Amino acid sequence: MIEELLVYTGLGLIALGAFAQLVSGIGVNRFRNFYLRLHAATIGSIWGCVYPIAGAGLVALGYKELGPYSTFMAGAAFVTSFLILILSPAGSHALARAAHKTRQALVEPCVHDALDPSMCVRGGGS
Repeated sequence: MIEELLVYTGLGLIALGAFAQLVSGIGVNRFRNFYLRLHAATIGSIWGCVYPIAGAGLVALGYKELGPYSTFMAGAAFVTSFLILILSPAGSHALARAAHKTRQALVEPCVHDALDPSMCVRGGGS
C-alpha cells in the first residue's frame, strides 16, 4: 500500500515538473527582455528539475524490484534535487548581476532601478 502511494506521488511530481518545464519554455519565448526570460528559465531549472528528480526518488523508494539499490537511488535523487534547489537561484542571480553590471541588458520596461537608474527604460518598447 505505501509503495503504491510513493510511486503515484512520484509520478505526480514528475508530471508537475513537466508542466513547470512547459510553462518555463513558454515564458522564455514570450517574455520581452533578458531579466524576464532569465526568471522563466530559472522556473524551469528549479521546479522543472527539482520536482521530477524528487519524484524519481519517490518512485525508486516504492519500486521494490530495485532491492537495496532503491534507497541509494532515492538518496541520490533527493540530494541532487536539494542541490539544484539551492544552487540554481544563485546561478541565476549571478547571471542577472553580471548582465546588469556590464550594462549588457537594459531593464525594460522599468518602474525603478535602484542600482543604476540610467539602465531603466521607462514604458518599454520592443
